[in-house]
Amino acid sequence: MKAAWYTHNGEAQDVMVVGELPTPQPAAGEVLVRLVTSGVNPSDVKSRRARALTDPLIVPHSDGAGVIEAVGAGVPASRVGERVWVWNGQWQRPLGTCAEYMALPQEQAVHLPEGTDFAAGACMGIPGLTAVQAVTLAERLAGNLRGQTVLVTGASSAVGHYITQMVTQAGGHVLGTVGSPAKAQHAQAAGMQEAIDYKSESVPERVKALTRGRGASVIIDMDFSTTATWAAQGALAPHGQVVCYGSNALDVSLPFRPWLFQSMGVQFFLVYDLSPADRAAALARLTGLLQAQSLIHTIGARCTLDQVADAHRQVEAGQTLGNVVIEL
Repeated sequence: MKAAWYTHNGEAQDVMVVGELPTPQPAAGEVLVRLVTSGVNPSDVKSRRARALTDPLIVPHSDGAGVIEAVGAGVPASRVGERVWVWNGQWQRPLGTCAEYMALPQEQAVHLPEGTDFAAGACMGIPGLTAVQAVTLAERLAGNLRGQTVLVTGASSAVGHYITQMVTQAGGHVLGTVGSPAKAQHAQAAGMQEAIDYKSESVPERVKALTRGRGASVIIDMDFSTTATWAAQGALAPHGQVVCYGSNALDVSLPFRPWLFQSMGVQFFLVYDLSPADRAAALARLTGLLQAQSLIHTIGARCTLDQVADAHRQVEAGQTLGNVVIEL
């Protein structure tokens, strides 16, 4: 099969190789997916640059979509021919979705409704599931979001764009941080009601101005290294909650006194490592949204497998509106 891989860390153009690898075979409990698309996420490029390799080579990317071509022992033969999207394709394993075929446990190949194309399917594993879990946790911590003000950091990002749609559909009032007019327009198309340019204005002051001094009831956050301070400065209401799935810095200083005296809370989660119950609930909720065709999917760039290095560079640059997808 044709695939892309790397054998050591480095810049994409220096380490990515495209060539032939053996086609895997499904073991017991596994399915063989003929991949049509592979989604490229920030975690994929970070791994390529800096995560120590535990295997001789890494076929990158955790997200993808395609058709089940064969099944291993114990998997119903009726699944052959099924359209699916995959999650955790390259989580704690060397062979990801940037290849024509992959074998993986059958539960990690999820039915893709006919109304959703393969490019959108390649956006579900990380962006889609992260958004669903973030909104679910926000509802668990803060109650029904209808009428509540929710600050979405990075509202134009691949994850933030889905979060904005889901919060809006739940009746929430979305304030979003963005870095340019184009990104503001992109997030507004998803339902964001107020854009805050974090590069040119104080986010806490703007949030307070938009909420009559109270702050947002919930912050759904992609960068706790910044949001920890914003919350302490009034971006988060007393007794408000932060749901966080990322940080640009691994060591974060928390202004403890305002967090304590305003009884603010934070819930972290890693989309790769959801509990079985949370995973099942997230998959069911996301499947329902796809079946109802309730989500806008934005494909910002489509690359061929031979253009994998360029796809990684686009994700690293952070200027592409929408998901970067490789078509296999």
